[in-house]
Amino acid sequence: MHTPKMARHTHPRTSRRPEFPARTGAVVLLFIAGAIAAGAFAMPNEWKASTLAAIDAVPTSKEEPKGPVAEHVKTPEPLKGIYMSQCVVGTPSFREQLVKLIDETELNAVVIDIKDYTGKIGFQTDNPALKDSVSDKCGARDMRDFVKSLHEKGIYVIGRITVFQDPHYTKLHPEQSVQSKSRPGEPWKDHKGLSFISPLAKPYWEYVVELSKESYEVMGFDELNYDYIRWPSDGPMSDVVYPNVSRAQAIEEFWKHLRASLKDTGLVMSADLFGMVTTNTDDLNIGQQLERALPHFDYIMPMMYPSHYPKGWNGLSNPNLFPYEVIQYAMSAAARRTQATETPVPTLAGVPIASTSPQLYTKESYSPLKQRPWLQDFDYGKDYTEADIKAQVKGTYDSGLTSWIFWDPANKYESLRRALANEDPL
Repeated sequence: MHTPKMARHTHPRTSRRPEFPARTGAVVLLFIAGAIAAGAFAMPNEWKASTLAAIDAVPTSKEEPKGPVAEHVKTPEPLKGIYMSQCVVGTPSFREQLVKLIDETELNAVVIDIKDYTGKIGFQTDNPALKDSVSDKCGARDMRDFVKSLHEKGIYVIGRITVFQDPHYTKLHPEQSVQSKSRPGEPWKDHKGLSFISPLAKPYWEYVVELSKESYEVMGFDELNYDYIRWPSDGPMSDVVYPNVSRAQAIEEFWKHLRASLKDTGLVMSADLFGMVTTNTDDLNIGQQLERALPHFDYIMPMMYPSHYPKGWNGLSNPNLFPYEVIQYAMSAAARRTQATETPVPTLAGVPIASTSPQLYTKESYSPLKQRPWLQDFDYGKDYTEADIKAQVKGTYDSGLTSWIFWDPANKYESLRRALANEDPL
């Protein structure tokens, strides 16, 4: 008889490098450095009135998710997990290999794509707000039953939602997209041809809320993991039309709305942030700051891929060769900032502290265990080995944290499998 792992009670795709800042220095990312030099982030004083009107219009009514309320599994402590793509979850022979890996090792959680980089939803639904976005290529028709079967094995199930990167929704509602300067009225596109919804598009906020409720209450996901909760990057940044707003404040307003809309459901929420938010206090030109995220999510999941840190970061000639040092230093910084009671970041809830220079603001102190890093099990710049797996896990533990999730866009986890096969636990 199977013994459950716990009591009952959410990146880049295979062909694409992981989302992560690739430049340090004081504030910026390598992949947008050229755009910054060209003045790409100068913000016009206004968008077209028609665009702003479309963005601000909030639906007055919406259908409630239909179906019985699902049962859930309590968040494990510590949590040790892996990622499963939308196409893999729809391929029973492949997904069962990953279930077997979790079931037979110390792993106890899985992150499954609900809505991936295509904008398509990976499960069947009759919800009128969502049904036109269901994928006809990937995803699992039996998602609810599959999640239930994972629960029966004591496996905690996180659903990942790619938020503002959504080329499907921008086709349906181009007026809500991040706009192109050179093609007025059309969506801006990154180097992969993918488009973004504007973080100011309030009708889309409600779409994300509706998808979240359906995923938690009907499908049974225990936690939702929100990725691409930011302004765009990785493209012709000089072609982006930016409104005259604080990008960081706009992103936090969305986070605040998401939390307020879902707090009564009991949903556990986590946020994927660029790894450099742990050591930078600026918004990296994409609107992400650690202190702004902390009040609105149960867990923060920085994407801590050593291969994507620039040469010279923190004095390391090639950070990709020092996975322990990268994780230990960056996550220690995250833990300190999570516990701190003051910050230089002016959050929505922060109150200026008198007689401080530079200006500091009040901040609630949180447990460092709110931090749960994404770690790397894919080759980029070098082969990632069993030793690299262990080094990243040790770096996590030595920063005072207990939980982690590995990312392999191919879903093979070859080095992690070898590390888990040893007698000593990770």
